[in-house]
Amino acid sequence: MSTCIRCYVSGRVQGVFFRASTQEIATRLGLKGYARNLPDSRVEVLACGEHSSLQELEAWLWQGPTYAEVADVTCDNLSVEQFPTTFSTG
Repeated sequence: MSTCIRCYVSGRVQGVFFRASTQEIATRLGLKGYARNLPDSRVEVLACGEHSSLQELEAWLWQGPTYAEVADVTCDNLSVEQFPTTFSTG
């Protein structure tokens, strides 16, 4: 059964290929959704898919790509009726 999570990642997460790296990891895990920059310097990640893949993505968000410095990750489970069909950086 598929489910969705929305995560907010703070720290040094913009300008360090965080969105592109998240898209790569999420696609490899078979997840759908998006990663996008927010005006307050955080990155928002919406991901939908299998629970175990979502857990793996959430763990990766704490690390991020090489030049990221993640300070915090907060995730909430979502009830989404229409799941995304791809993973994008929008």
